Amino acid sequence: MAAVPDEELYAYADRLKDKVVVITGAANGIGREAALQFAKYGAKVVIGDRDVEGGEQTAQAVKAAGGLAVATKCDVTNWDDQVQLFELAIATYGAVDIVVPNAGVTEGVPFDAVKLVDGLPTKPKLTTLDVNLTGVVYSIHLALHYLKLNRVEKDSLKALIMIASWSGIPKAPLYTASKHAVLGIMRAMHLFLQADNIRIGTIHPFFADTNIVPVPIKLLLAGIPKAPVPRIAGAILHAASNPSVESNGSAWLLTDNGPVFQVPKEQFKEGVYEMIDARANRLLKGGQGIAFYFNFVRDIGRIFGKQLAILGVGAILAKLAYNNRDTLTKLSK
Repeated sequence: MAAVPDEELYAYADRLKDKVVVITGAANGIGREAALQFAKYGAKVVIGDRDVEGGEQTAQAVKAAGGLAVATKCDVTNWDDQVQLFELAIATYGAVDIVVPNAGVTEGVPFDAVKLVDGLPTKPKLTTLDVNLTGVVYSIHLALHYLKLNRVEKDSLKALIMIASWSGIPKAPLYTASKHAVLGIMRAMHLFLQADNIRIGTIHPFFADTNIVPVPIKLLLAGIPKAPVPRIAGAILHAASNPSVESNGSAWLLTDNGPVFQVPKEQFKEGVYEMIDARANRLLKGGQGIAFYFNFVRDIGRIFGKQLAILGVGAILAKLAYNNRDTLTKLSK
């Protein structure tokens, strides 16, 4: 895990010039700061936010600084709103190069606050999951199409950078679940996006003083060091613009008010994850073991019948003979 000093966060920012950035939740907080920083380095910014006035204010701030930006109303849980956001980018600037699904919320009502009606529990509100997970999945699904649309060269900068979390947050299990899911999505998508030369990464900020944090939680966190919003925005730009293939698929961690840390994908497999990964690999490699073949034939017989299972045995014996052909040749001499 390597630290990335503040002065290195914008080391590759010249690659952002004339790139089109679609970012949700940019009316305030991390999204607004990221939009301003992208524009500062010459990117064209397309803002989608449910807060129409706030989104437009961010766009006007970009323009006042000499940049290019447009804003539109976008409820990320509404598929049609998101489609129109990406279509706005194409209609205005002709392409989509970087997607940052930043919009997010925390629990309005604690998950463990069970409300009873006529003595029975009522259905909990899942708005946090709707925004932080379903909304992000919508953005990702659209990114898979629009990042490739009107692409001139395969080696041109394309990136999908998401906001995740590393910690379990008390009284916010839905927020925690949604942000952990985003990390899982990134890990699952990394290889096939890399094949298309599309960068992907997750930003994991510690608590930051933004409007997403409810006042009671802010009081609880009083005195605790928080990740500076400009540094979080810098991490987003760095993850998007870094040309290193090795850094693709990384998580970028801000643990407190200290520097950004790059967590390489290889380090996701330490501790208990390493044990799980090792067991999974052994199961896959067990495909060459006798126990695997026995279980395979048994399962095939159960599913398709004995005749097909017998054919399977013949194929397995042939495969074993082929895999061990050198040994069999020596024994025959």
